[in-house]
Amino acid sequence: MLDLKICPACGDRAEYPVAEGAVLVCAVCGHRWPFRRLPLFALTGPSGAGKSTVGPRLASRLADEVVLLEQDVLWVGGLRNDVDGHPRFRSVWLRMAAMIHQSGRPVVLCGTVLPAELESRPERVFFSEIHYLALIGDSGALRTRLRARPEWRGWNDESRIDEMLEFNDWIHREGARTTPPMDLFNTTHATLDDSVDHAEAWIRKHL
Repeated sequence: MLDLKICPACGDRAEYPVAEGAVLVCAVCGHRWPFRRLPLFALTGPSGAGKSTVGPRLASRLADEVVLLEQDVLWVGGLRNDVDGHPRFRSVWLRMAAMIHQSGRPVVLCGTVLPAELESRPERVFFSEIHYLALIGDSGALRTRLRARPEWRGWNDESRIDEMLEFNDWIHREGARTTPPMDLFNTTHATLDDSVDHAEAWIRKHL
């Protein structure tokens, strides 16, 4: 599927794509072409809140309706070394999701992200809306979960855990006041089925 930043008529690659509803417009040659402008779903939240556990079950339930992707598969090389919200990393994912959307199936992007990190990117124009569901937890529960993770995941550093718990606390306080606001779901006392049910209902509500 063609990268939506590239004009199919003249081949120009737009740094800042222009969309008029569900029509893309080339700023160089004026060519206009339709595209599918679907909603994007971001299943976000701090590490340890349940994204990696909920994701596979959610993907199984919605296999014929959405495409669920783990954003960490592109957390590599120059994209990983980027700073200040990792703009290149976010832009690559938005471009990828927009291309997948041309198949008619919305993407659920699973991984830690804040609205400001996606809403500010030029590729935001490819989506009708971006919906955010943050899985969160109580600090004690998250600390226990992170300490229990395999060593290769790097959570044997208490200072790193403390930073993640600060992020979790921030989402508790501010998540409903971001632009757009994040929906929050506390997984501390929820069963896996409860969490998957909630995420599935949230996606279906916005489809």
